Amino acid sequence: MTDVLEVIISEIGVGGDGVSQGPDGQIFVPMALEGERVKIRLGKKGRFGYKSELLEIIDESPDRIKPTCQHFGSCGGCQMQYMPDALYTEWMKESVAATLAHHGHEDTVVNEPIISPEASRRRVNLKVLKTAGGIVLGFNKRASHQLVSLKECPVTRSEITDIFKPLKKVLNDIFPPRKAGEVAITLTASGIDLLIDAPMEISLEQREALVDFANAHDIASLNWNDRGFMDPVIIRGEAVMNFAGAQVPLPPSSFIQATDEGEAALVNLVLKGVEGCRRVADLFSGIGTFTFPLAKKAQVLAVEGFKPASDACQAGINRSTGFKQIINKHRDLYRRPMTAKELKGFDAVVFDPPRAGAKEQVDALKDSDIPTLVAVSCSPNSFGRDGRILKEGGYTLDSVTPVGQFRWTPHIELVGVYKKDVSP
Repeated sequence: MTDVLEVIISEIGVGGDGVSQGPDGQIFVPMALEGERVKIRLGKKGRFGYKSELLEIIDESPDRIKPTCQHFGSCGGCQMQYMPDALYTEWMKESVAATLAHHGHEDTVVNEPIISPEASRRRVNLKVLKTAGGIVLGFNKRASHQLVSLKECPVTRSEITDIFKPLKKVLNDIFPPRKAGEVAITLTASGIDLLIDAPMEISLEQREALVDFANAHDIASLNWNDRGFMDPVIIRGEAVMNFAGAQVPLPPSSFIQATDEGEAALVNLVLKGVEGCRRVADLFSGIGTFTFPLAKKAQVLAVEGFKPASDACQAGINRSTGFKQIINKHRDLYRRPMTAKELKGFDAVVFDPPRAGAKEQVDALKDSDIPTLVAVSCSPNSFGRDGRILKEGGYTLDSVTPVGQFRWTPHIELVGVYKKDVSP
């Protein structure tokens, strides 16, 4: 093959790239739509086919729309802004269906996706670098370590994007040349929680500058992480999340769902899945996103392996009323999964593992007599793999619902309800 080719896109793959069928295998073309004829520069061959760089769109699809963000094409954050909503939704359903079919779930119905709106992202993790021209704050370019300095971010809440410019200014005064770091910004129920992660000590003068910045822009809490040492520069108010009325403290840069709308969709799907259940185990429970809504109607066992998250959930339990009994356990579910014996008597189990999935835990669940399992996942691939294990144990999966919190990206979350007939 020559380095520069003209190809026709035959479909959109599960990763969001356009796919062309070349003589030596598939070619994946970023930012290309089905039916388009494009000029590309061929890249390296990977496990599933060749990567490529889009050079020119020769014949453009009538479906293509103008991207919303001025950084599209350079920023690697939102790869699919050229897709209209209807096409993006259709691709999401087809992508999930194809992935599940690969894992033996050909008959599973994929429901209509629930996609978060623009300007809804409430947490972002940005890279920061001090260059000769000043501070660069933003995301990496696609498949690159080079940073794109953000002037806007149409997927993110305005409360967060409004501090980009003043944050760059204060960091420019603090960072020495060529110093790199990361910034995690989370919009909590009590305001913005800001964590700056950079391997450097800050002076009293620099600390005072950060305090002035936090006061001027109503930052609830600002922490500086220097090689594992967490320095609470200023805590103007405790960062908390509100889960079904429970005020739960949020440890710096801890995981929460990316959008309010996405969280609400996931919670509603989980509650619907366990409707009528009186005893529910919430595994990989985090700080209690599902625990507290579940505990409005059921007794809940919450189990989490990350100690700060488990402690935060316990703090929320201690300060809250109006919930049924919640038992909170700190336990590594990868090394010590909950056994079927330990979960005997539970009506349902909810599990929401990290991207790698919950293989060890579903191995322990597959032969249980728990009638309902609700799986929440941020990876259709690991969801499908775990589901294959549960299927071997006699569980059936009728349908799944995709939830798109990361608008214009190929990242998809799923909720599926597994059922088993355990009647004697």
